[in-house]
Amino acid sequence: MKQLLLSILGCCSLLAGAQQVTVVKQERLLQGVEGPAYYPVLDRTGARLLFASGVEYGLKLYDMNTGAVTPVSNERCAGIDATFGNDGNVYYVGQKINENNLIYRTGYKFDVNKASIDIVLEAQHGAVTHAVGTRGVAMRGPRKNYASARNIGTAVDVQGSNLLITVNGKQHSYSPVESYAGYLWPSLSPDGTKVLFFAAGAGAFVTDLNGKVLASLGNYEMPCWYNNDYVVAQNATDDGHQFTSSQIMLLKADGTFRHELTKSTSMSMQPTSAAGKIVYTTVDGLLYVMEISIND
Repeated sequence: MKQLLLSILGCCSLLAGAQQVTVVKQERLLQGVEGPAYYPVLDRTGARLLFASGVEYGLKLYDMNTGAVTPVSNERCAGIDATFGNDGNVYYVGQKINENNLIYRTGYKFDVNKASIDIVLEAQHGAVTHAVGTRGVAMRGPRKNYASARNIGTAVDVQGSNLLITVNGKQHSYSPVESYAGYLWPSLSPDGTKVLFFAAGAGAFVTDLNGKVLASLGNYEMPCWYNNDYVVAQNATDDGHQFTSSQIMLLKADGTFRHELTKSTSMSMQPTSAAGKIVYTTVDGLLYVMEISIND
């Protein structure tokens, strides 16, 4: 029996060791062209990249095929939570402070082909969130909402410690993980069957479309899907005032595997991924693109 157990453990060790991740490409983006860049977001094709720039975190669009950089908005914080819709357009929220120091947020759509901007959600005081669905985009504010289609398909959003999952236009609320500080960074897997989110104080989790927890990935921030089976995320530490380390991690979506893509001393953070590309920035705002090979 002891010999059989050792044999089984040996086989398991071989299987675990067989999984290898290789970085096949890693290069700096926009070197000498742009200043510090943060909050990168790739479109589904991996050809276009949104990023925040300037002291007010305005929004810019980078075409990775042509090298062209297009300013989208100089409005305050426009680049912090911008996203591409399934229609290829850019959706973002700008902020303005009125004479009473109250922050008002406005929802915008930037037509990439026409380079035109439309207001889709009028200014309102309070938080404005968005959900990118398989058929459309929704923005939700405290008083007004917007949807680019009557049925946005399958989508995910968060509100406090509630996971809001929309399937076929019908929204359901779940609280699969206890988190007094709330949920962050929700996203839908590329095949639309799983949900990824971060629960403050608890870590990153994967659920099905009914809010059932499928895996706990660990205390990794800003998680996003690499493909249907893997996730990239930020692993950072701080001293209460500033970051002391930060790196990009590759995590298997079932929680069985993790791998360092960058060193903790690299101060790399805020990953985004699509079409086999991983883009991230550093604490100094230096953008990098990475491509990897996974041998299962």
